[in-house]
Amino acid sequence: MLSFSTCWNSARHTDGEAVVDEILALGFDTIEISHGLKVSLLPGIKKAFAAGRVRVSGVHNFCPSPVEVMIDAPDAYEFTSHRAHERERALALTLKTIEFGAEFDARYVVLHLGTVPMEKISKELTEMLGNGMQQTPAYVQRKLKLIKVRESMTRLYCGRAREALTIIAAAAEKAGVPAAVESRSHYEQVPSEREMVGIMRDFPPPWVGYWHDFGHVQLKANLGLLDHHEWLSSMASRLIGCHLHDVQWPARDHRVPFQGTVDYDRLLPLVSPRVPIVWELSPSRKAEDIRIALDIWKNKYPAWS
Repeated sequence: MLSFSTCWNSARHTDGEAVVDEILALGFDTIEISHGLKVSLLPGIKKAFAAGRVRVSGVHNFCPSPVEVMIDAPDAYEFTSHRAHERERALALTLKTIEFGAEFDARYVVLHLGTVPMEKISKELTEMLGNGMQQTPAYVQRKLKLIKVRESMTRLYCGRAREALTIIAAAAEKAGVPAAVESRSHYEQVPSEREMVGIMRDFPPPWVGYWHDFGHVQLKANLGLLDHHEWLSSMASRLIGCHLHDVQWPARDHRVPFQGTVDYDRLLPLVSPRVPIVWELSPSRKAEDIRIALDIWKNKYPAWS
């Protein structure tokens, strides 16, 4: 199943049907209802869905956007927060998102689990990478510090996320909408790859699984934190779906496919054609570039079209 995220255009519209129409005009027939979607857009999207004009592959937490948050901010509330009221708000919004997804026969809800409060070393490493310093002792030392500090914080922050996920898993089963834990773009975020493996071990299928974001994982691969192919191969059995976007070296993600460095030819054979692949593109990407990329995609990868 090939789908397209509303994150690309929902902020430009006041009518949900117009959101759907613009995506249909690109050549897609299925959408992911993403974070940042205003409540006012729901009637139009529901109308288009009820009329059979568009399918919905899934939803991305938080959806719709919290009314008190004025910008698109999927991490406005985190399960890892040291503030109990923020953790409670994150959980309440997530449970509502799952219920919302069930209304659209969603196949999944994508989750961000949180962040650890530490020095943002990933940003510094990215700057060093852009300056060609990845082979220097300074780069290696900073990367090792990132890993060491981050690993020391696993128990508390991943523990909080796991507590929430226990409740979410039960709600997912009740609603029939699996929870898909997304790979994140920065090592300071939860879960790390080691934490993801543990979560998949302790939360068996079908109601909790892994969501692979091609761009996020490529960013970590560019920093030398993992091997993209090896990681996706190791997680393929728990894969619920994928966000697909390209990455322009070293760290500009959410680009149009085939405009960056992600090696789709090598990676896509690891993904079952039955798994939803959702193009998740920046609102700044041009419609004509997306149409051209979609034509290339359909010719190169018909099994995933």
